[in-house]
Amino acid sequence: MPGGGKSTVGKELARRLHRRFVDCDSEVESRCGCSIAALFEREGEAAFRDLEAATLAALVDAGSAVIATGGGAILRDTNRELLRRRTRCVYLRASPGFLWRRLRRDRRRPLLQVADPEARLRAMSAEREPLYLETAALVVDIEGLTFGQVVEQVMRQLDIEAAR
Repeated sequence: MPGGGKSTVGKELARRLHRRFVDCDSEVESRCGCSIAALFEREGEAAFRDLEAATLAALVDAGSAVIATGGGAILRDTNRELLRRRTRCVYLRASPGFLWRRLRRDRRRPLLQVADPEARLRAMSAEREPLYLETAALVVDIEGLTFGQVVEQVMRQLDIEAAR
């Protein structure tokens, strides 16, 4: 979900795992030559989702890396299938209220630029939660944890999964 810390946690995981870090949203912006907000405004969400899916597939094909996807990448069946089959997908889970407290002053997220962004965030969470759970190999509940504790939880779960 937006505000879950995917990019921040991903960068630290990449450092610890000696892998490159790639932010899928940044790659999309690089490919289209504009911000995601501008792409949404100019071409709409469907065009963004098409470019996001192509970018995600290219990043996974490029090999070993920690990839921070956009929170809506799981909305497409093809992306969920790719993440399930070819990655160890981690879901950083938090309640909509927790995420809202983090995002309430953020004006960069196109999907939250609506009359009631908190209600929109709750609706997004309700729609996406089952998809995240269906897709993720690992789930880390981030509420009440410091940044370092979140990273440690992910590392610990990756170690447990690797030992199986």
